[in-house]
Amino acid sequence: MPFAALLFVLFISLQVSSQTSLPRSTPEAEGVSSKAILEFLAAANSSKHEFHSIMILRHGKVIAEGWWKPYRSDLKHTLYSVSKSFTSTAVGFAVSEKRLSVNDKVVSFFPNELPAQVSPYLAELTVKDVLSMSVGQDPDPTGLVVSTDSNWVKRFLALPMIDKPGSKFLYNSLGTYMLSAIVQKVTGQKIIDYLQPRLFQPLGIKGVDWEKDPKGINVGGWGLRVKTEDLAKFGQLYLQKGKWKGKQILPAAWIEEATTLKIEQTPDFPQIRKDSSDWRQGYCYQFWRSRHNTYRGDGAFGQYILVWPEQDAVIAITAETGDMQGEINLVWDHLFPAFQNNNKLPVDSKTQAALKQKLSVLALPLPAKGQLVKRSVSGNAYSMLSNGKNIKTISFSLKDNVYTVAIRDDKSIYNIPFGRGNWKSTETTRRGPSLVAQAKGHFEGLPPTKVVGSYIWKNDSTLELTLRYIESPHTERMTCRFDGTIISIETQHSFNPNAKIPVLTGELIRF
Repeated sequence: MPFAALLFVLFISLQVSSQTSLPRSTPEAEGVSSKAILEFLAAANSSKHEFHSIMILRHGKVIAEGWWKPYRSDLKHTLYSVSKSFTSTAVGFAVSEKRLSVNDKVVSFFPNELPAQVSPYLAELTVKDVLSMSVGQDPDPTGLVVSTDSNWVKRFLALPMIDKPGSKFLYNSLGTYMLSAIVQKVTGQKIIDYLQPRLFQPLGIKGVDWEKDPKGINVGGWGLRVKTEDLAKFGQLYLQKGKWKGKQILPAAWIEEATTLKIEQTPDFPQIRKDSSDWRQGYCYQFWRSRHNTYRGDGAFGQYILVWPEQDAVIAITAETGDMQGEINLVWDHLFPAFQNNNKLPVDSKTQAALKQKLSVLALPLPAKGQLVKRSVSGNAYSMLSNGKNIKTISFSLKDNVYTVAIRDDKSIYNIPFGRGNWKSTETTRRGPSLVAQAKGHFEGLPPTKVVGSYIWKNDSTLELTLRYIESPHTERMTCRFDGTIISIETQHSFNPNAKIPVLTGELIRF
């Protein structure tokens, strides 16, 4: 290729990159203290919460961004219920195109899936009731339905309605699934495809994937995976009232309707308890109201898009925590005070440099190297006697301090490398731990999962394998104990470390 042509291609690629990425700035240039962000990072690193990424925007510009290795900026991350806010947005586009109305009755979309007797409450259930988590079912049927049935629409419509629709808040992810099914019904497209030209392409969001149910409908209430910057872009779109690069891609009226209070979660709670909780500020259309007059997309284990209109700010976070209130409290305690000045602050080159350095070296702790042991299980294969995890055989191969572990189940053999004192990366079709792992069709249609592995010998008979599923919040730890010709494997999942997972035992079949 001639040099001039090469320069032209490079110029065009840089232009495309700049068009799909958010602009960057420094904290002080946008009226935010670098010192406060450093204090937040220090608090995050010393907390019980495991942060994976953060991106902070002010006035539409990224002023701080970081990923805790082995998480990276180019990786997608499981969003859990942040997916709901994207589903709500699909409804918003369909409403703006007059394909449906929030006052439409849910039963009108599925005449062939209705029960023999349609109850009065079911007959009056509207799209708006579903959007605002006030369906009227109790308890939340999601877990039972998605794990036992292949026709989720029909099962949802057959469930009893205990409360008058619109009268009582109850979190219901199956309801969000129904919104996805409704949009697919009126558009003829899965919502991931429907949103492609309307949302993802204009914002430069690429490589999106979204789980489907057994009928080919995106699950809506969970299952979406995008990158951290994509979350920030989505929040910025809402902050800008649906406008992107000067073009109104989603009506401002819908943004207002979708992000203002529609129902209180606990109207009888004492005010003092409401004031200390971000889960008692009211619910919108698949968005939560938060303290300090903010609103958010919110996903299990600490996934957030926090939109702060009064300070023209957006904060995107991915994480794993069992205390989501504690996680967001760190934002209020350390970042909230930093956003009080809309004017530029004096340049603080020294602190800015310290912040840049800190953000560049964020990392989750590696498993220690452990003991150097004489024992080797390289070449050993074991046939499992108990099969609670559907593992048929497991074998080990050691080369250059890397253990490659081959796990065979009834579908495939998965070869996963584990480093000593470092992470070894690969892709695998072995699916990791998940809050909704029992759902019918779970993970179907998704690409192979990116993982990193590391091992330690805790003693001469105990090998510990740590496997991070780095496109999800979760980590799996397998502790392998060797006693003569017998192996026992104890498995822990990071999001529920105290869960009683059956210990697997196996017998040596080759050495």
